[in-house]
Amino acid sequence: MDWKIFAATFTTIFVAEIGDKTQFAAFAAASQTKATLSVLLATVLALSFAGTLGVLVGSLLGNIFDPAKMRYVSGPLFVLMGLWILFRG
Repeated sequence: MDWKIFAATFTTIFVAEIGDKTQFAAFAAASQTKATLSVLLATVLALSFAGTLGVLVGSLLGNIFDPAKMRYVSGPLFVLMGLWILFRG
């Protein structure tokens, strides 16, 4: 286990998720029920599956493409997705 990579990844993902639409969806779901444990478990499971998918696809793409060049593609795509969400409606 590379703890430096673990800590950097944990911190990056944690900070990125604060105030994210996923967190607001969890707020909304939890506010509408008394079954907060069910909401918690569903949220953790959903984020685990999404994270697993991201790691697997990232690992696959990292074997196919140069990871340094992928940054130059993923960064603008992230910005474009944010702009699309901001201006789509």
